[in-house]
Amino acid sequence: MKIIAFIALTVGVIGESAPLHNPPLPILRSNQVNPDSSGPHSSGFEAGNGIVFHFSGSEGAADGANLAGIWRYPLEDGSIASFKFVDDEKSYQPESSLPPVAPAFPHPIAQFVLDQFARLEDELRT
Repeated sequence: MKIIAFIALTVGVIGESAPLHNPPLPILRSNQVNPDSSGPHSSGFEAGNGIVFHFSGSEGAADGANLAGIWRYPLEDGSIASFKFVDDEKSYQPESSLPPVAPAFPHPIAQFVLDQFARLEDELRT
């Protein structure tokens, strides 16, 4: 009996301290056309939080798959990030509305290094 009371108390304490889960996200639209086919197929969904993903594809010439699609999601400032892609024999080719951002350089470049590069550029020009 003591063990049952201990287990009940433990479950109650764990249940109280467990983090709250986000409510399920509604899927507004979802579609699939020929998902099990090796021929033309497409799929996509739109979620209640503004996320959209759609793609369509077909079998490629070299037994690969050709895909084209889009996805969008809302940013914190209210704007929409959008992406288009094509994936075929040539490679994955994305396009985005977001400007590319290079990673920050890990440390400042010393002035003597910048001076050396400037001197080398001057020498190459003459």
